[in-house]
Amino acid sequence: MKLKLNKEKATTFIKSGLLTLSAIILLALGFNYLPSAVYTMRQNNDRKLPIYCVDCSECKVAISFDAAWGNDDTADILKILEKYNVKATFFMTGGWIESYPDDVKAIAAAGHDLANHSENHKQMSQLSKSECIAEIKKPHDKVKELTGVDMKLFRPPYGDYNNTLLESLEDCNYAAIQWDVDSLDWKNYGVDSIINTVVNHKHLGNGSIILMHNGATYTKDALPKVIEGLQAKGYELVPISELVLSGDYHIDHEGRQCAD
Repeated sequence: MKLKLNKEKATTFIKSGLLTLSAIILLALGFNYLPSAVYTMRQNNDRKLPIYCVDCSECKVAISFDAAWGNDDTADILKILEKYNVKATFFMTGGWIESYPDDVKAIAAAGHDLANHSENHKQMSQLSKSECIAEIKKPHDKVKELTGVDMKLFRPPYGDYNNTLLESLEDCNYAAIQWDVDSLDWKNYGVDSIINTVVNHKHLGNGSIILMHNGATYTKDALPKVIEGLQAKGYELVPISELVLSGDYHIDHEGRQCAD
């Protein structure tokens, strides 16, 4: 009986010692052993997000074009959009605006969104706040002088952003816009690839924002079938300015803009 009791005491002592040792190790490590999901969740609460898509009950999507290099197809793209009575959004860099002022005016005259794609197409997350604001304001002022339009939508080059950029955009009265459907037209896989990628995209749905490029090789040729394919699925194509929500809103973990 005495021997049994001593064994029980010894077992208890060992367990207690192991728990104490574990506590010491946790304190030394600063609780870095915690599951990554917990850490990520905390980080996400502090990180601002741009708009990737919009919580929309109506069957609407937006086609957008990034205009940073090249201009051979812009006039044809505008003709196609006019043929299908579709309004789109053009995100333009400062260099593109300077090089093609008549096309900027033509985009505005056709009723499409004029939108900001930075002055120099830099990695915006690498810039200070003052540098971000300069990258935002220079194209803004150029478009304002050409067309009288105050742009309100900004797409970061390469989709690269951080809190500094998003806070700078808020200060400049801009909304940060990404996309949830990438046409991959910039990879030059061909016309059929662009059509299939957009129309059958796994994320395509009400409120989707579609990324295309005015200077990609096959975009112009794919655009009619992209429009027809989206319309066949019941989608109305609208500019991003008509898709995004005004007033109070929040952005969920998927980057979806939702009304409060």
